[in-house]
Amino acid sequence: MLQQIFSGSFNFYDVVAYLVAVLLIIFLILPFHEWAHAFVAYLLGDKEAKSRGRLTLNPISHIDMVGALAMIFVGFGWAKPVPINPNNFKKPKLGMALCALAGPVANLLAAYVGLVIYYILAFAFPSFFYLNDIGLMIRSFFVFYASCNVSLAVFNFIPIPPLDGSKILFAFLPYKAIAFMTKYETIFSLALIFLIFTGGLSTVLGFATNEILNFLSNMALSPVRFFAELF
Repeated sequence: MLQQIFSGSFNFYDVVAYLVAVLLIIFLILPFHEWAHAFVAYLLGDKEAKSRGRLTLNPISHIDMVGALAMIFVGFGWAKPVPINPNNFKKPKLGMALCALAGPVANLLAAYVGLVIYYILAFAFPSFFYLNDIGLMIRSFFVFYASCNVSLAVFNFIPIPPLDGSKILFAFLPYKAIAFMTKYETIFSLALIFLIFTGGLSTVLGFATNEILNFLSNMALSPVRFFAELF
């Protein structure tokens, strides 16, 4: 992202839109992602996150400074992981999988809501939205906001520890396999970082992000267009 900004690929309005979208994600969406983990865990009988003050949308309880800076400068980031004790679940593997699933689903829900708002504004104020610099900046904001949310969801679905996808995968693996992956979590994490910075996952993640973003966009456009035609 920084490379695009410094190379001149983005104009001033794009940069402002990107920064506003990223700050919203850092202070609202990443806490929402972690709250979703904590909330599902609480519903399933684990009060560990609640006892540590993590069953909240307060960003101060969730923000990780390194993850926040990575979100600004690299385009993806993270918050402090929510403590979850699977021993408090009736079915530990299933409980962990459901808790893990809640985070990316929260991102997809946030993206969908953003897209619905985007289309409502586009239908309500078409001239302003498409022919005005401020309108174009608002459009760019929604594009960045939705794209970042979907990217975070797709990234977290990767079944490599410590990402949420690994916890979902664990629900289908024997305990020996889970123990092996957990034991070598650091190595898996380093391999993941290597793949990210070398672009080894760019094609797959980019394709998945675009497909999901297009699907959510169509899902958001349909009801807005329906109601717009009524009026």
